[in-house]
Amino acid sequence: MHFSKKCSVFKVVLSALLIVALLQLLYLSFLSKLHGKQQLYKYSELFGSRKSANQGEKNPRREHLRYSLSTGGIFDGSGQYRVYKNLIKSDFSTNQKPGADPRSHQLALATHTTINNLHHLSSLLERWKNPLSVAIFANGQDVKFATAFVYALSLFCPQVQALVDFHLVCLSGEMASFPDQDREHFSGLEEMGCSGVFAKLESNRNKYKNYAIGNNVSYPNNLLRNVARSGTDAAYILVIDIDMLPSASLHHQFVTMLMRREPAADEVLVLPAFEIRHTRKMPATKAELVQLYQVGEVRPFYDELCPRCQAPTNYSQWVNLASRGSGPLEVAYTINWADPWEPFYIGARTVPLYDENFRQYGFNRISQACELHIAGYRFSVLSNAFVVHRGFKVQGEFHSRKDEENRKNRMLFRSFKESLKAKYPNSPRRC
Repeated sequence: MHFSKKCSVFKVVLSALLIVALLQLLYLSFLSKLHGKQQLYKYSELFGSRKSANQGEKNPRREHLRYSLSTGGIFDGSGQYRVYKNLIKSDFSTNQKPGADPRSHQLALATHTTINNLHHLSSLLERWKNPLSVAIFANGQDVKFATAFVYALSLFCPQVQALVDFHLVCLSGEMASFPDQDREHFSGLEEMGCSGVFAKLESNRNKYKNYAIGNNVSYPNNLLRNVARSGTDAAYILVIDIDMLPSASLHHQFVTMLMRREPAADEVLVLPAFEIRHTRKMPATKAELVQLYQVGEVRPFYDELCPRCQAPTNYSQWVNLASRGSGPLEVAYTINWADPWEPFYIGARTVPLYDENFRQYGFNRISQACELHIAGYRFSVLSNAFVVHRGFKVQGEFHSRKDEENRKNRMLFRSFKESLKAKYPNSPRRC
């Protein structure tokens, strides 16, 4: 009797364990199927799979990308590059309506890059938080990767989706295509989301150094700057390199300043440019920057490579302004341009474009500053705003052909200055 009772209890416990195990298997099976459906949905959302249950639904972002690619882009003036303008449009650009508050689109930031440095977009957008126009140059396999990654960024990153317009430039003999055959490059991204895409981009950061793209391919920096500039409808534009950050709250400070004072038609607003040690946190305010500047952790941009290129900014005067970062943004002082000054500035969209004959290293920004000078512009330095480059610029970090490219562009700069005499025959100014 006692033994029989033990046996019955054992059978009950065993049955319960078997039921629990069966329920666990059913639960795991359910989760696996659910995960599979989620994966299928995410891939169909990304690539528009015909097997998707939602195949009747349209993804406006995907459809716009398909349309942009189907146009084949347009050739630049030289015929050597193909430009896909507004490859991906932000929600901000798409939803701009006539009669909207003009202050919402008074200032945009424009920048350029390769896939090698696109990971910097994360910190730039985190600091800027306003409309941003990005022109990307890609060559060879990178054309495919660039198309896929900007699409993924626009799909998985809410802030990118909201604020960033992407443009793609490649060689004229190459064409971009929709990345529906590149699912392996997105493996795991749907789990990690936005951070996963940027992590993938980060892994490409050391692919090549600066302008050393390979196969004698020239990086068309001025073409890219013009593409990024023309890719925004903002009244004023700040053009910087993608590995730079502007001071925090610049957009708000600038819009507030416009209520008190609009720049003259022949005026650009200069932001002093600095560079900071890689190990240091990027300063957000002028007070933070000045503190680092005084202990040598921050210095003028290109201080080691070309001190004359930024010297006219007059860093000593700017650092020692009475406001020291407090108070509203305003013009602190005005400077006459001097060769070879290449300031970063906020300018109206009517400011002359960059000369696209300049490629690779040397004279690409100086040439544009020179034209502004000849055209009669004045350079007004802002009191509390600045831009900072991540890391000190030093000789050993440049690609091997830098000096050769610099010599070539110096000769081009001489002929460019001659052409300005014909373009502005009544100007008394010279570079």
